[in-house]
Amino acid sequence: MLSMNANSEAGADDAQTGHPISVVAARTGLSRDVLRVWERRYGAVDPMRTSGGQRLYSDDHVHRFRLLAAATRHGRNIGLVAKLGDAELSRLVAEDDAALSRPGLDDGGLASRIVDTAMDAIMALDAPTLDRLLRRAIARNGVPLFLEDLVPALMRTIGDGWATGRLTIPHEHLASAVVIAIVLETIRAAPSAPSAPRLLVATPSGERHAVGAALSAAAASVDGWSIVYLGADVPSVDIATAAAATDARAVALSIVYVEDRATIVAEVRGLRDKLDAAIPLLIGGAGVAGIARDVRAPGVTVSESIAELRAHLAREMQSR
Repeated sequence: MLSMNANSEAGADDAQTGHPISVVAARTGLSRDVLRVWERRYGAVDPMRTSGGQRLYSDDHVHRFRLLAAATRHGRNIGLVAKLGDAELSRLVAEDDAALSRPGLDDGGLASRIVDTAMDAIMALDAPTLDRLLRRAIARNGVPLFLEDLVPALMRTIGDGWATGRLTIPHEHLASAVVIAIVLETIRAAPSAPSAPRLLVATPSGERHAVGAALSAAAASVDGWSIVYLGADVPSVDIATAAAATDARAVALSIVYVEDRATIVAEVRGLRDKLDAAIPLLIGGAGVAGIARDVRAPGVTVSESIAELRAHLAREMQSR
């Protein structure tokens, strides 16, 4: 079994059997950038080298990268799991797989029960109870399910309460503040390697709901992106300027509620025009469906969920 830092000088036989990083990327689904970061920053593996200095990875290295990828998909911190040996890492991944096979957020009504309890706390303007409830949900179900399932379900329920008059501005603001604080902590806790690709996240001018942007940023940070989070209601010219200044690989916009359709469409189109043509613009959120036809263009991708956004970002990370 490969130890955490197993290594050998590659001889002639190793050169024939070792794999270049392009093969490892294809076999693991991880981008070359992520593989390099995990190797250099976290010591995930210690590759062999040819006499010419080229890195070569063994089958055991490939297996270890697959285990690490599985662990991080379950919400584990790469900085922590990279320190584990293969046997311990395998046990951890198996435990996570088993936990996910048990009733989760979408099974047995757990999501609706958590949302109902959260709504009780929101109606009582009880921020500490809401905070504890949501943090327990993360601990029990993991970060990805929290970001992709629970928070969107909660925010839809809050939106329904707002529309029917059951909730007021204080209720909505309290809930948003608690959720955003927890989500931003998730971003800060995720490892951010200097060489990681940057994703700039914001909402366009006229969109003041920041929860969707925060969720997108947190989900991307778990997947290895370095996040530049600008928050809500940012003019397109400022987003484009920030993207250029930070050398962003991609830009993500969240649009939850379209109050002024013409303004939002103009901001999205204007941003696409101002961004470098090589930078993809990804837009998502509950409000996107009503404007998707007007903003679709080369270089613009519409995501209908956090999971779909993550898939788009994974392809983008692997494309370069």
